[in-house]
Amino acid sequence: MKAIINAKVKTMTGKDYDDGVILIEKGKIVKVGSSKTVKVPKNAEVIDAKKKLVTPGLIDAHSHMGMWEESIGFEGSDGNEITDPVTPNMRAIDAVYPFDTQFESARNGGVTAVVTGPGSANVIGGTFVAIKTVGKCVDDMVIKDPVAMKCAFGENPKRCYGTSSKMPMTRMATAALLRQTIEQTIEYNAKKKAAKKDPAKMPPYNAKLEAMIPVIEKKIPLKAHAHRTDDILTSIRIAKEYGLKLTLDHCTEGHLIVDEVKKSGFNAIIGPTYGFRTKYELRNKTFDTPGILSKAGVKIAIMTDSPVHHQSELPLFAAMAVNSGMDREEALKAITINAAEITGIDKRVGSIAPGKDADIVIWDTDPLSLEHRTYMVLIDGEVVHKK
Repeated sequence: MKAIINAKVKTMTGKDYDDGVILIEKGKIVKVGSSKTVKVPKNAEVIDAKKKLVTPGLIDAHSHMGMWEESIGFEGSDGNEITDPVTPNMRAIDAVYPFDTQFESARNGGVTAVVTGPGSANVIGGTFVAIKTVGKCVDDMVIKDPVAMKCAFGENPKRCYGTSSKMPMTRMATAALLRQTIEQTIEYNAKKKAAKKDPAKMPPYNAKLEAMIPVIEKKIPLKAHAHRTDDILTSIRIAKEYGLKLTLDHCTEGHLIVDEVKKSGFNAIIGPTYGFRTKYELRNKTFDTPGILSKAGVKIAIMTDSPVHHQSELPLFAAMAVNSGMDREEALKAITINAAEITGIDKRVGSIAPGKDADIVIWDTDPLSLEHRTYMVLIDGEVVHKK
């Protein structure tokens, strides 16, 4: 058993401790509370937090980590299958390379879990997976697979296919291809159910439609790449038409249609907001967006979109949102418990609570400051970084 003592614990459950103790056994948190209520066993390995702030490990709700490797070109570029605009049968788990240098720098920076998956070249790109940021075999790093089905609106599918005079050339075609695939999946699934596993009655196997069945059965959401207001609203429109789950990823112009986003009931994963406006649909990006949507009652997470920005910069982006008016507590939620809840991995990570994975960060400095720096990082109760 391990015991973190003398800690200023930010649990993200609504109850914090200035003189906190966290007990860890077999990779799980077994108890958390004040030093007055939690007794440290005599045989425990004690980690003295020295009055430092302790939080859950940070979570990036939208990344492409391990699919575009650092310091390498086409050899490590495995995030976009730009041969077909509809590829729901692609799985992120088959492209993640755990030995990519991003993983070490991510966990050293306090990011203990990421939701990673295909890029936005295709109208439907494949499934995202939630993984820990430590491990040699991706199968052993998985928190949840699949997490969501990637779909993309706006400029990227048009640029990747329209320039070759191939559908989609327009936003109309992007929406049409998505609807067509959803309709085909509904029909395919109905035939499968009617066949009652009778091989003679089963429809011919279709890998793409098989991959889409969890979407139409509402087991996983569509993960919609949408920057501009019209693309955000199209993703909402299609999800509502078919009664599907949806997350609004990027949501760059969400602050311009805040009432509509709030009314939709869908959550937003915002970013990457830092840096140059590399294309037209990013012209209105601002760090005001997370705070505006959060104050309106939209549950939000903040992302890096790695490798667009480095994974370890996640707390920096939350800090910049605070600097632009976002509530401090909500900003920390956006990279911990909100990110976990939005992506459906909150039963295991996102807060410091009994029964959850012992993914914990002891901070040397305030995580929501420009000088943020980790002192120690634990994943599944094991120390993976120490200053």
